Amino acid sequence: MTVLILTSEQDVTADLVVDQLNRTGVPVVRLDPADLPGGVALSGEYVNGHFRGHLSAGGRLVSMDGLRSVWLRRPGLAAARAVEPSAWLTEESSQALYGMLRGTDARWMNHPDAARRARNKPWQLRLAQRCGLPVPATLITTFPQAARDFAERFPDLVVKPVSGTHPQEPPTTVPTSRIAPDADFGAVAFGPTLLQRRIAKRADIRLTVVGDRMLAARKAVPPDADPDEVDVRFAKSTSPWRPVEVPERTATAVRTYLREAELAYGAFDFAEDADGIWWFLECNQSGQFGFVEVDTGQPIARSVADWLAHREPEAEVHHHGRTRATP
Repeated sequence: MTVLILTSEQDVTADLVVDQLNRTGVPVVRLDPADLPGGVALSGEYVNGHFRGHLSAGGRLVSMDGLRSVWLRRPGLAAARAVEPSAWLTEESSQALYGMLRGTDARWMNHPDAARRARNKPWQLRLAQRCGLPVPATLITTFPQAARDFAERFPDLVVKPVSGTHPQEPPTTVPTSRIAPDADFGAVAFGPTLLQRRIAKRADIRLTVVGDRMLAARKAVPPDADPDEVDVRFAKSTSPWRPVEVPERTATAVRTYLREAELAYGAFDFAEDADGIWWFLECNQSGQFGFVEVDTGQPIARSVADWLAHREPEAEVHHHGRTRATP
């Protein structure tokens, strides 16, 4: 039985998981839908009540009936690298590939339908609230007056994009930024704007969940840090990520979140305040984890590989027993 990974060629995070699968002898095929048709080929036959499908990539042919799992990691747009790309060819190729894969018995990390829904930040915020996760006061609006009123109620605000940005498109990445006290909210009328109460954080938390397994890491904010540096991705801090235990209340809420979202994988970002409360910021259904694994030594790549291979993770303790890696 084969593991299928749908992602771009430059995906270093996927490389870590492929290495783990290769070490244990689990067959794996990796392809980018952007290469269909061309470097990737497919065929599916529906005859006499039966389906037979095949995929070809990198000189390897795999039966769709022989897929044990599919990792929807960071795939490119179907047919993006075709000789004559077009919106029509993209739609045809996407329907063919994902339509066939949806008809197999393979399990997904994460299913395309769940993954698409999970990217919606407003939906995330509401689900997090329903699951019992603390969510900072947030406003998404195109009404300038609503923004002004919100700023009066919560004077210390940040602004962030409503939509997530693919990491392969760095020019369009917009960092979370602190809003000046005298900000003019007139431009809000020209596009939906997300305003959120700034959490005076003492640490950033990245909680990576693979199936039932939770691996949390904490990055302390230096006491002399610039309060305007609110986005950990762009902060100057050199503090390393360290393993940390997940509070039971948070763990219970996160499990509910993933169950309701129908996700097998989620990378949660929290801001830890002075009282130790973990404030939910977002859940990236295909978030990176290599930077955390490098600092902490947590076996995230192996956990993903175990899930894809249908293996139970081994029980172990990391870094002087501070973080349990078992489910």
